[in-house]
Amino acid sequence: MSGSRAPGRDRTGVGSPRRVEAVHATRLFETGPEEAFNRLTRLAAIILGTPMVALTVVDDVRSFLKGAPYPEAITGPDGTYESPVHDAACHVVIDAGEEIYAPDVSLEPRLRDLPQIKEFEAAAWIGVPILDPDGYVVGNFCAMDRVVREWTDEQREGLRGLARAAGGEIALRRALAETARAAAEAERHAAEAAELARTLQASLLPPQPPVLPGVTIGACFAPGGTGVEVMGDFWDVVPAAGGFGLVVGDVCGKGAAAARTTALARSAVRTAALGEPADGDGAAVLRTVNEVLRGWYADPLFGGRIGFVSAAYATFHRPAAGGTWQVDIAGAGHPPGLVRRAGGGVEHLTGGGMILGLTPGAAVGTQRLELAAGDDLVLYTDGVTEAHRVGDPDQFDESGLAAVLAGLPPGTGPQETAEALVGAARARSDGRSPDDAGVVVVRIGNPDLTRR
Repeated sequence: MSGSRAPGRDRTGVGSPRRVEAVHATRLFETGPEEAFNRLTRLAAIILGTPMVALTVVDDVRSFLKGAPYPEAITGPDGTYESPVHDAACHVVIDAGEEIYAPDVSLEPRLRDLPQIKEFEAAAWIGVPILDPDGYVVGNFCAMDRVVREWTDEQREGLRGLARAAGGEIALRRALAETARAAAEAERHAAEAAELARTLQASLLPPQPPVLPGVTIGACFAPGGTGVEVMGDFWDVVPAAGGFGLVVGDVCGKGAAAARTTALARSAVRTAALGEPADGDGAAVLRTVNEVLRGWYADPLFGGRIGFVSAAYATFHRPAAGGTWQVDIAGAGHPPGLVRRAGGGVEHLTGGGMILGLTPGAAVGTQRLELAAGDDLVLYTDGVTEAHRVGDPDQFDESGLAAVLAGLPPGTGPQETAEALVGAARARSDGRSPDDAGVVVVRIGNPDLTRR
């Protein structure tokens, strides 16, 4: 079966000279799988419900892996994986220039006898073309399953959206390569751009943690990359009767588009939260934000971009008479938080939910907990847990974060705690992480309260 309309014939076809020239112009064959593409495949695995997802670039000779949920399980000693183009199912997508989906590959003659289909024991397969800015089919975003299954309309639309996001990443890289010739002028303006980014970022984050009765808040957010892009991570505190709401989020991408989405997401959270009753409903807040984002991405004025936001929203219910605080946490595809108890023990929260902005009716994970005097709630972005050194796939992850948190000396304040956690993540990546990193710490009671 096939889907969307194919591009012009000179822009598709495995052997098309112009298409092959466009593929090599991306320079994506120079390195193996990259985290920017791995993250897109991990999202696809969640949406499609199968870990067998791959993003490949394809010339007239080979299908070359650029992204997978766990690429180290596929790549060889040199960190790459490729196969002859006509052995791989992706050549069918490249030749057709359109989406190919097969709930049962045994019924699809173009797929069923391919060596790679047999190697991976694929019973169901779906592939979507990846286009460069000129419309050339440079790669394939595909998924497979070992059981016969139907690919739903929502799953197919989600995969198309992620394929467009991959094409956007490729377009950005080409644009950056083309502008490298103007490197001298760019260097001259770097300091000015960095200052502009800091100024714009200041308008998107609280200037300092707010002072609220009964709690103390610390926050540390550090930009990734070169430091001149506007961050995609954000946080905010929303006052409410009987307590307050705290949101920590991560917007796909950087720069002007990320800044616009960040501003929209923060505004949507505040509007939705203030419209809730006094007892709050973080899940309803995030579902409202999901619909706002979907409308935003669909608006032609936004340019038909595809993006997404992960978020965690914590509703703090103030105790009636100095007792414990009840906290309801709603999650939308965001890393789970941590709790450090007054005695020093660290607990992992459950997280869960689906990212916002991709599909209607986003599922939201929920959890309720109680915090007493001296307890900390720690929310963070994935730039903290995914920090790793170049060439070393081992990430800082939740266990590393929890270990640093548990090892902080008694009396460490919320602000110092947030800075220590971000600092530890930065150290894990030798200070060269491509992703933003943010931590917010909420402590119940006196900020100087020492640990028992």
